[in-house]
Amino acid sequence: MDAPAGYRDPQGRHGSTVLPARPEPIAFDPAATVLIVVDVQNAYASPGGYLDIAGFDISGTGPVIAQIVRAVAAARAAGIKILWFQNGWDPDYVEAGGPGSPNWHKSNALKTMRRHPEMNARLLAKGSWDYALVDALKPEPGDLTIGKPRYSGFYNTPLDSMLRARGINTLVFTGIATNVCVESTLRDGFHREYFGIVLADATHQAGPESLHHGALANIETFFGWVSDVSSFEAALGAQTCTAAA
Repeated sequence: MDAPAGYRDPQGRHGSTVLPARPEPIAFDPAATVLIVVDVQNAYASPGGYLDIAGFDISGTGPVIAQIVRAVAAARAAGIKILWFQNGWDPDYVEAGGPGSPNWHKSNALKTMRRHPEMNARLLAKGSWDYALVDALKPEPGDLTIGKPRYSGFYNTPLDSMLRARGINTLVFTGIATNVCVESTLRDGFHREYFGIVLADATHQAGPESLHHGALANIETFFGWVSDVSSFEAALGAQTCTAAA
C-alpha cells in the first residue's frame, strides 16, 4: 500500500510503498529493492535431491514453491529486480573446502557423500540435476543469478557490489532454508546496512518446523522484518495502481 498522508515510517526511511510486517510496517522503494530467491534447487526441494537423501523432510516445499512463484510475479509486475541464488561447488568439490575447513565437517551434503562415495559429483555439483533450480522457477533475461559456495550469499560472491551498483538497499527474501541460507544471508546483509524482509510463507526450513519459526522470531527481533506473500502482493498492487492512475 502507499504511505498514507502524515505517515511516519518507524525506520525513518523514505519509500513509496509500505509493507505490513513484524515487528512493525516497513516502507521501501521498489526501485531500490531486490527479490531474492534462495537456493530453490532440486537439491533442497525435490524428491531424490540432497536434502531428501540426507533424511530431511521436504514434503512442505511444494506449497512454498507456489508462494515463491506468486512473489516473483508480483515483483516483476512492479519492476523489482529478481536475484536467484544457487548453492553448490565444482564437481571436484574444491570450492567446498577440505578437512581444514569447518564446511568439510559441518556440510551434511559432504558428510552424506563420504558415507556414499557413489554420490560424488552428484550432490550440489555445478552442472548436475541436484544443483539446478526446480522446473517451476526459472530466471528470465535481465534477472541476476549468483552461485554461492557457503550458506551466506555474501561470502565470496559479487553480491554486495552488484547491489550497491544498482542502488539497492532493501532485500526481500524467499527460498530455502529459512534457518540456514536465508537467515545467514539476511544477517550478513544487516551488517552491511541492507534492510532485510522475509516472506515467511515463501520460505521453508531444513529440519523440524520449529526451526522455521525460530529463525523468523530471531530475524524479526534482531535482524529484519517478517511479512507474507499476500501482503507483498497487496502492497505492490496498490503501488502499481497508484502509478498507473
